[in-house]
Amino acid sequence: MRRRIGIDVGGTNTDAVLLEDDRVLHAIKTPTTADVLTGVRLALQDVARAMGPQGVQAVMIGTTHFVNAVVQRRDLAPVGALRIGLPASRSLPPFCDWPEDLSALVRGQVHMVEGGLDYDGRPIMPLDEAAVAAAARAMKSVGISCIAISSIFSPLDPGMEDRAEAIVRDVMPDAAITLSHDLGRIGLLERENVALLNACLAPLARHTVQAFEEALRQAGIAAPLYITQNDGTVIRAELAARFPVLSFASGPTNSMRGAAFLTGLRDALVVDVGGTTSDIGALKAGFPREANAIVQVGGVRTLFRMPDLLSIGLGGGSHVAQADGRITIGPRSVGFRLPELARIFGGPQLTTSDIAVRAGLLALGDAARVGDVAPDLATAVLAEAARMLEESVDRMKTDAAEVPLLAVGGGAFLVPDHLPGVSTVLRPAHAAVANAVGAAIAQVSGEADQVFQGMSRAEAMVEAERIARERAVDAGADGGTLALVDIEDLPIAYLPGGAIRVRARVVGEIASAP
Repeated sequence: MRRRIGIDVGGTNTDAVLLEDDRVLHAIKTPTTADVLTGVRLALQDVARAMGPQGVQAVMIGTTHFVNAVVQRRDLAPVGALRIGLPASRSLPPFCDWPEDLSALVRGQVHMVEGGLDYDGRPIMPLDEAAVAAAARAMKSVGISCIAISSIFSPLDPGMEDRAEAIVRDVMPDAAITLSHDLGRIGLLERENVALLNACLAPLARHTVQAFEEALRQAGIAAPLYITQNDGTVIRAELAARFPVLSFASGPTNSMRGAAFLTGLRDALVVDVGGTTSDIGALKAGFPREANAIVQVGGVRTLFRMPDLLSIGLGGGSHVAQADGRITIGPRSVGFRLPELARIFGGPQLTTSDIAVRAGLLALGDAARVGDVAPDLATAVLAEAARMLEESVDRMKTDAAEVPLLAVGGGAFLVPDHLPGVSTVLRPAHAAVANAVGAAIAQVSGEADQVFQGMSRAEAMVEAERIARERAVDAGADGGTLALVDIEDLPIAYLPGGAIRVRARVVGEIASAP
């Protein structure tokens, strides 16, 4: 018997479930608190009461805390950027393509030193170790303790980034250092941007994970803590504290994994309607389809492991307005203040939840408070919501064939029963807490994405799988349960020596506690 607790912290609600094998034993949905962590503690305490003496094997938490910090420009630390690559790349320094307001908060110091690799793996220049040490001393002198190190073509050979980290550690032993090759892919600016984002979140990530662990202790739950990732899997909490960017899209991916689990479908479209947004994604073999293009986070261009998602401003708390005969929904939302601001609770703001109550789709609050809403207005608002969803679903499809659509999330009442291009709309049991279910069932993954030279295709693929397995075990997987779920190779014609880029991904169960 396997028992787990899954928690997902959204912008509006914090959901928690107690899962025993394939059964949901207990579920709770509570408003997200302003400080986020209080809501998690309350949810844990509620689930702990239902847990009984059997206990649980693991606790999985998914949170939008980190990506919200970037989007809302809060709780970000100044970062020292160290780029290895001179004399190349001087014209496009770190932060050059960042939004001005975000750069003003995060940009601490920028240092560019000689080194880096050419596209064929040869050094542009030897690493200037004296300049690296000088940069470390300069950052230490002004109190910068979060550092991002990037090097040109480091996915070919990360040696210069590793050496630079060792030099900086000699000067600042306690610094939070992010190396770009640990997170990003080929493409210097996008990979460097991921490292910079990760570095600026380091103090917040440490504080958040420590708070989650303290919440477990207060609830009397003695179980290891895992944090969900962008690909629908989990990593150990201490690793998540090092790499918070890996949790940026964990909310929607949890919902997609939960939808697959609750319906038994492994290939479908999923719409997760929360309080503020609707996230539309595609399931491929039970996991979210991955984005292969550049993804913007808070206006910053990145290229790393992220799901292919489309988000629109349609949720259960979205503002509804009518002007000049035109209906508008969102993107503003009352969020977690729905019980305070929505009309059905005596508040002043007309929301989509008010409309759903008026139309008889939802039993919430006091229906008499929206009795003055004209039936024609309610019908028009629901039609506009359907139009927004129809357009978004069409954009996420890869061909014209009809596909099933799984509707989950607390605002799934906004999804109509029929949509063009959709074969059927499924609303599974426990759909409102599918995100927490997805967190509870999550496995552990490991991924390798790098360029190999001097190897045959078969040798490169074997080595990529070995690296992926090693990373999965480091993340908390049971090595004996790991299975290869995805591998692809791409010969790189412009690199000598038969260079080949291989991406491999393995997934396995969480390792038992020693």
